[in-house]
Amino acid sequence: MYNDVRFTLNGKPMVYTGNPLRRLLDVLREDYGLTGSKEGCGEGECGACSIIKNGKLVTPCIIPVGSIQGAELLTIEGIRDTEKGKCIIEAYAEGGAVQCGFCIPGMVLCTKALLDKNPDPTDDQIRYALRNNYCRCTGYVKIFAAVRLAAKCRREGVIPAPSEDDWKLGSSVHRIDVEEKVLGYGKYPDDWYLPDMCYGSAVRSQYPRARVLVIDTSKAAALPGVVRVITAADIPGENKVGHLKHDQYSLIPIGGLTHYLGDAIALVVAETPEILEKAKKLVKVTYEPLPAVHNPSEAWAENAPLVFDEEESNVQAYKHIARGDADTAIKNSKYVISQHFETPWTEHAFLEPECAVSYIDPDGYVMVLSTDQSSHTTLHECKLLLGSDKVRVQNQLVGGGFGGKEDMSVQHHAALITYLTGKTVKVKLTRPESLLIHPKRHPFWMDFTMGCDENGIIQGVKAKVYSDTGAFASLGGPVLERACTHAAGPYNYQNFEIEGTAYYTNNPPAGAFRGFGVTQTCFATETLLNEMADKVGITPWEIRYRNAIRPGQELPNGQIVGAETGLVETLEAVKPYYDEAMKQGKPVGIACAMKNAGVGVGIPDWGRCKLIVENDAKVHIYAGASCIGQGVGTVLVQMIVTNTPLKRSDIVYERSNTWIAPDSGDTSGSRQTLVTGEACRRACEKLAAALETHTLAELAAFLDTIS
Repeated sequence: MYNDVRFTLNGKPMVYTGNPLRRLLDVLREDYGLTGSKEGCGEGECGACSIIKNGKLVTPCIIPVGSIQGAELLTIEGIRDTEKGKCIIEAYAEGGAVQCGFCIPGMVLCTKALLDKNPDPTDDQIRYALRNNYCRCTGYVKIFAAVRLAAKCRREGVIPAPSEDDWKLGSSVHRIDVEEKVLGYGKYPDDWYLPDMCYGSAVRSQYPRARVLVIDTSKAAALPGVVRVITAADIPGENKVGHLKHDQYSLIPIGGLTHYLGDAIALVVAETPEILEKAKKLVKVTYEPLPAVHNPSEAWAENAPLVFDEEESNVQAYKHIARGDADTAIKNSKYVISQHFETPWTEHAFLEPECAVSYIDPDGYVMVLSTDQSSHTTLHECKLLLGSDKVRVQNQLVGGGFGGKEDMSVQHHAALITYLTGKTVKVKLTRPESLLIHPKRHPFWMDFTMGCDENGIIQGVKAKVYSDTGAFASLGGPVLERACTHAAGPYNYQNFEIEGTAYYTNNPPAGAFRGFGVTQTCFATETLLNEMADKVGITPWEIRYRNAIRPGQELPNGQIVGAETGLVETLEAVKPYYDEAMKQGKPVGIACAMKNAGVGVGIPDWGRCKLIVENDAKVHIYAGASCIGQGVGTVLVQMIVTNTPLKRSDIVYERSNTWIAPDSGDTSGSRQTLVTGEACRRACEKLAAALETHTLAELAAFLDTIS
C-alpha cells in the first residue's frame, strides 16, 4: 500500500493513491486528463510540459508524483477562464506567436509565472524567463512580442481584441486554430487516451548491418499483459513501404539484412507501457554482424558491402546538369577558386515525438490518428502493408514537421497492430528513438570551382557533389535534384556543370528537410562568392549585386525568371544596414538564395479542395493538406471570404482526412497555399455562382436530399 499524496490541482483538492514514483506528467495526463501539458523531450529540457508549482515554473516530466505532497499545482487548464489567463491567451493570438502550437501551453505558463512576479519585464528579462522553453517554429520574436503585449494588457486591465476582423486575404487575423493550441485542448496523437488502449513499440536492431538469424519471441509472448508479438512473417501485405521508392522494411525478416541502427525487427503490444518495456527486453534476436557502410566514400569503393541485398550497387540516385561550357569559361577566367565543402547530418528537432493511435471504427475500418505531412500518403503506405483498403487516416494537430514527418515512422506499425489484433493501440517513439531512426537532413560532400572576370562577374561554375541518403531512399532523389538544379544560385551566368550522386549507407535515413537540398549547395556557392569578392577587391554585397538575376534573364539551370523576381530590390533594401554594420566593424554576413513554391524542379504540381454545404448551413472545407503550423486552414477560410459573399462565421475548416478530403499532396515546399489555395479559389467560383440563386440553408437541404 502507498501513502496518499494530497495536493491542490487548479484550485481543487486532490488525493493520489498510486505509485509515488510515477512521473507527475503521466499522472496529470493519464489519470486526470490534463493533456495541455505536452511531452516533448521527457528530460526536463524543452519546457513543453511546463506547469506552475507553488508559484514556480517546473517540468513535471522529471518530477515523481510522491514529491508534490501539499503542493499547489497550476496547469494550462487552470487559467483558461481567468482574467489574467485571458490576457495572456489573447496576447499570444494577437501577436501571431502560434504556429504548430506544441510548445505554446508551456510558453503561456512560463509567461504567467514571469508576469506574476514582474508585471513589466524588460526584453532581456523576457528572454531569460523563456530560456528553457523551446520553440522550433517561430524564431521567438513573435513570442517575445506576445509576452510584452500580455504584460501591457494585464497592467491596463484590457484584454486585446483582434486587430482586424476583415477575413479577406491580406488581413491580419487570428489563426483559426489558435485557441485550441494556446489553451492546450487541441489534440495531437499522444493526447488520445481511449478505452482499453494498448501500447505498441518496436524491438530495434543492435547493429547497423547484420543478418538476422533468429527472432525468439516466446518469453515475451508469455509475459502476462502482453497482447501479441508481431514479426515480418505476420505481415499480410507488402513488407516494404517508402515515400517514393518502396525500400523501407517495416520489419526485418529472418534471413534479412538490417540497414541501420534502429531497424525494426519485431513489434510488441502490451496492456501498459511498463509491461511493454519488460516484454521488449525478452525478445531475443540472434545476429550475424557484417561490415557496414559508413559514408559515400565507403559506399562507392570497389567491392563495397551492399546496403541492400536486392540492389546491384549503393547508388541511390544520380543527376548531371550541364549548360554552356564550364571548363572553358573557368579556364579563361581572371580569378579561379576551388574548394571542398562538407555539411553534416542535421536533426529536425520538432518538439512532438512521432506518435499514432489506431482503432477499429464503427464501419470496420482501421482508423489511424496520425501526425504527418500527408494523410493520403500515410493511407497509401498503410494499405500496402496491410494488403487491405479498409484503412482511414485522420490528421491530428502536428507538432512540427519541417519535412521530417513525410516518411512513415509509427503510423504503419500502429495500423498493423490494430489490423492483426483488433485492439486500440498507441505507438509512440521516445525521444532517443526519434533521434535514432527518423530521417534527417542529408550530409553532403562537395567540390566546387568558380571562375570570375576582373570585375567579379561569374564566368562559370563546376561541381561534383555526393550525398548520404542513409538506410533507405526517402526523398534522396528529389533532394539531390534540387541540390544540383539550385546549386548555381540566383545569379546570371550560363556556364554551369554539376554532377551529383546519392548513396545508400548504413546510417540513419535522410529525407526532406527545410530547404530540401538547396541549403547544402547554396552554402558552397555563397562561400565561394565571399572568397571571390576578396580576390576582386569588392564587398560581398557588391559581388552579389553585380551578378544578381534580373527579370527576363535566364538562370544557369535554364529557368527564365519572371517579373516578380526581386533579388536586386532586396539587395538594395538591405544595403544601408549592411554598409552601416561594415562601417562599425561589426561581423555581418550576406547570402542569396531562391525560394520555390511547389516541387520546384519543373514537375507538374496539383492541389484539391472540396467545399461542402452541410446540415448546419455552413460551408465545410475539406482538403488533404496537412497543417504543420503554416496556417493552411486560415488561408483557405480567407480564400472563401475573399471570393464569395460569405462571412467567417459561415465557414468551418475540417482537419485533413482520407475519406472525404481529396488528396492535396504533401505539405512541403511551401506549396499548399499556392496549389491547394488555387483549388479552393476555383471551388469558390462554383460556390459563388450557386449562392447567386440559393441561400446556404437551401443548398444544405438540397445536398441532404441527394445524399
